[in-house]
Amino acid sequence: MASKVRQVSEPETGQPIALIAEGTQAGIMSSAFQTNKIALSDLLRACHEGKIQLPDFQRSWVWDEDRIKSLIASISRAFPVGALMTLETSGTVNFKPRPVEGAPIAAQSVVPDELLLDGQQRMTSLYQVTLRNQVVRTVTPKKKRVNRWFYIDIQKALDPEADREEAIVGVPEDRIVRDNFGKDIVLDLSSREKEFDALMYPLSMVFDWNTWQMQFVGHATKNGTFAEAWPIISRFHTEIIENFAKYQVPVIALDKSTSKEAVCLVFEKVNTGGKPLDAFELVTAMYAADGYELRKDWYGDGKDMPGRHHKFTTHLKLADAEKGILSEVGNTDFLQVVSLFHTRERRRQAEAEGKQGKELPQVTGNRQALLNLSLDAYKKFQGSAERGFLTAAKFLHTLHIYRVFDLPYQSQLIPLAAILAEIGDAWEHETVRSRLTQWYWNGVFGELYGSAVDTRIAKDFMEVPDWALGRSSAEPTTIRDTIFRADRLRTMRMRLSAAYKGVNALLMQEGARDFRSGQKFDHTVFFGENVDIHHIFPRAWCEARKIKPDIYDSIINKTPLAYRTNRVIGGDAPSIYLNRLENGSADRPAIHRDNLDASLSSHLIAPALLRSDQFESFMADRQARLLALIEKATGKSSYRGDVAEEGTDAERDDDSMEAELTIPVAE
Repeated sequence: MASKVRQVSEPETGQPIALIAEGTQAGIMSSAFQTNKIALSDLLRACHEGKIQLPDFQRSWVWDEDRIKSLIASISRAFPVGALMTLETSGTVNFKPRPVEGAPIAAQSVVPDELLLDGQQRMTSLYQVTLRNQVVRTVTPKKKRVNRWFYIDIQKALDPEADREEAIVGVPEDRIVRDNFGKDIVLDLSSREKEFDALMYPLSMVFDWNTWQMQFVGHATKNGTFAEAWPIISRFHTEIIENFAKYQVPVIALDKSTSKEAVCLVFEKVNTGGKPLDAFELVTAMYAADGYELRKDWYGDGKDMPGRHHKFTTHLKLADAEKGILSEVGNTDFLQVVSLFHTRERRRQAEAEGKQGKELPQVTGNRQALLNLSLDAYKKFQGSAERGFLTAAKFLHTLHIYRVFDLPYQSQLIPLAAILAEIGDAWEHETVRSRLTQWYWNGVFGELYGSAVDTRIAKDFMEVPDWALGRSSAEPTTIRDTIFRADRLRTMRMRLSAAYKGVNALLMQEGARDFRSGQKFDHTVFFGENVDIHHIFPRAWCEARKIKPDIYDSIINKTPLAYRTNRVIGGDAPSIYLNRLENGSADRPAIHRDNLDASLSSHLIAPALLRSDQFESFMADRQARLLALIEKATGKSSYRGDVAEEGTDAERDDDSMEAELTIPVAE
């Protein structure tokens, strides 16, 4: 009888470490392996030299800028970033190898010693940033392809109250950061001397401290700043750079005798199942020591008590919906809201004691704060956190956001819940709700909640309640930071875009009516009529006229419509399907022209342009109308200047993005 193979994972990390053959002798390993800790610098140099390569079937490197910063920040603090898994070559399994993206051409001719089965994204990111010494191709949270050099802000990295991720800075290829649409230079690192003066350490030299140090000492001595700067530099080396130099990565090494079956199973598991313990699991373990079952709070007891997760999933679940708008709220999201209240209380206590500046505790819901969250604090603020999330669902419904699928940012639910918990029933007052709505849409159309948002969450929690309640005239940072560009509408083509989803919700909020039924999209119509985003000028019509998908797939040419209405539209010209709607059929009554025009106008569509099939004029006109709608929602004027946004559009499907970001080996 053939034996089954099951995975054995490392208890601390959840990483697979071995495969055990079941049906044979218990505990007999079907593949030999060993776990070692190897210096990060040695691993990266092995990638550079081609000694470590990738199986050719591995997907290309696609990490975005914020994920890179987060990874670097973790290593700078000597935090674990997970184990790697390698397979010794020249064994029974012979995968075609390829060097990591950006490796020198010489690596291509090297026969690798090992193939990296798990950890490609992490290792390639680190290699690109630290060892390759070339500009890094990556993607911004707004899905723009950009080139970046990465630095550590020395002073910010040494500030214990600063978020370490904010100390990791990505700058454009010319190493100059500009603001005010290119008019103002806010940071110039275009020469080594300017890097020294700004106390910005290039991550491309993180493993070459001695060279940088000698250059810095020469520069500072010449300028007479050595005595002032050296204590800072010395401390930076000890507290930050040494973490990179000494950092070791656990490597689970499968030897060459490992069977093909085992390798394939391991690869499948590490790419789908294994993940490190998250903050909730760690907090659960800590509370268990005090006899408190945190997991039961969230998941219930499987019998009579359903738990908070069930409550969130079913809360305000509309009749035809599979689940409620809160169904994707995670246990760590909940803990973050609790942490925001707890850390703010600590900060207020410190202020009452007369503490100032760096003495004040940081208000945060980051991972470290969650791990420091006491059981007493959890018990004290859990009720507020729950009320905040439940109210958030009601608030989102007022914006015509009913499905998780249509939620612009899952991460923005965290500050929204905390803010609503703070202001209580006052959110129902028109003035307060109007301000909350303005803040929400600024977060969406500013595209500010894409990733690495811990700091923004904390600022919104601290700033928005007083502003919404009229206690402060200072606009929240999120509103001040929002810049929406008029040309952005033409590049919004995918549901992954928060702003794309935002436009759809805004149209329904403003009273858009279905072309066929004339009904507004309240929740009954939304689910009963299976409403979704559909093309106004149909795809088939556009393709027949050689109009590019980049143009006709824009949100400008899309709008919320019922499924049956879209069936009536089909692939015909607007002039044809509008005539079809007006004339009706045996099973569909005719629609008066004025009523149909009113429905079109409710979607910010000029009826005359649609009826005459004037695609280009329609696109220009509706872009202007949608822009006005966004400006109304955000309370801010859009940028209509001619300074192009940095980077090129990368708002495509994953495969396209991967192909465009792949860096040739020989470059």
